[in-house]
Amino acid sequence: MSIATDQIRIEIAGENALIIYFGEKTDPRVSSQVQQAVTILETELSGKLIDMVPSYASLLVIYDQLATDHLEIRSGIRKVLSQLGESDNREGNLVILPAYYSTESGPDLEALAQRADLSTEEVIKIHSEMEYRVYAIGFAPGFAYLGEVDERIAAPRLSTPRTRVPRGAIAIADRQTAVYPAVSPGGWNLIGLCPTRMFNPEADPTMPVQVGDRIRFNPISRDEFFALGGELGEIR
Repeated sequence: MSIATDQIRIEIAGENALIIYFGEKTDPRVSSQVQQAVTILETELSGKLIDMVPSYASLLVIYDQLATDHLEIRSGIRKVLSQLGESDNREGNLVILPAYYSTESGPDLEALAQRADLSTEEVIKIHSEMEYRVYAIGFAPGFAYLGEVDERIAAPRLSTPRTRVPRGAIAIADRQTAVYPAVSPGGWNLIGLCPTRMFNPEADPTMPVQVGDRIRFNPISRDEFFALGGELGEIR
């Protein structure tokens, strides 16, 4: 069954870019449609596109002005939209990320547990038993926005962001969770550390996850964390 394309908007996003809005909210159905569009556009408009940037409910399409024009790309997008189904039976890859949960590696773990009226062990259990979907990647390379966190452990962003969050920090903000790919400022609640590099420009692929993948966190011990190359890092 095809989707109702009149519910999807295509807008100009620059002199050689269009953005497709698939919906107003995040949900697996919309995310699936975004990924279907990426796959088909890569085939249908091969050689005419410079890049595509998928997000929660939109897709930025950047095209080569030397190979095509605005009207052709818009027409190609509409053709692709007519091929999309209500759902995509294909699931993204399941990626297991090791997670060292502790008050040492996650300075906000205890406060989050107290706010939720849970023990730290219960928070860890809830967080690690969920399967998350990669809805978008940004604000930095490798920063994957994962959803949705169980509402029992959802937590608002910190009122005062930290100036330094270490690489690998596992964090929660509202009903999203993520792993910081590099040292950066941040206002999410830190509950642990992941030794897996979320972005490595020297690796192929450069990121272990992509939009549409499914993520699970596997609790590991402190010794296992260091054996996998993990570092505690300074938090300020």
